[in-house]
Amino acid sequence: MLDYQNRWTELEKSDNPFAMVVMAHLKTQQTIKQLGERKTWKFSLIRRLYEQGLQERDIRNLYRFIDWVMILPKGLEAEFWQEFKQFEQERSMSYITTGERIGYERGKEEGQQEQAQTLVLRQLQKRVGELPQQVREQIQGLSLEQLEALGEALLDFSAVADLLNWLQTHQTVSAES
Repeated sequence: MLDYQNRWTELEKSDNPFAMVVMAHLKTQQTIKQLGERKTWKFSLIRRLYEQGLQERDIRNLYRFIDWVMILPKGLEAEFWQEFKQFEQERSMSYITTGERIGYERGKEEGQQEQAQTLVLRQLQKRVGELPQQVREQIQGLSLEQLEALGEALLDFSAVADLLNWLQTHQTVSAES
């Protein structure tokens, strides 16, 4: 795919859907540390799908691929969705429905939560040893923000008692909020 970096104009002119896949991949690689630019390219590539006059099914499939490859941080993702929503309204097209977008966002958040839980549980087990099932369940009930805080705090733990104290303090705080 990297051979196509020097053939960008050729990719832009192509009506082959695979050209869009290559373009998304190349721009993802080129914007690893330039996420604002990645957001701009993501929007541009998705807009091209509409402009090429592709079938709705092809737009959806390519859109999903681009969205999967060109991952953005939460803030930029929200900006992207706002711009995309406005674009769809202007074009009177809604190939990606609000329900699909909300479902996608929820799924993405749940995936992040599961990853955070798995990582924190593994780190805790390595740091303080085997965890009782009840403690594991408490950790699995934490929000993503709480898991991130626990991930930082566990660096100072030396025993399960430290974890239990942290859980008691932070679950009390979250229950009062």
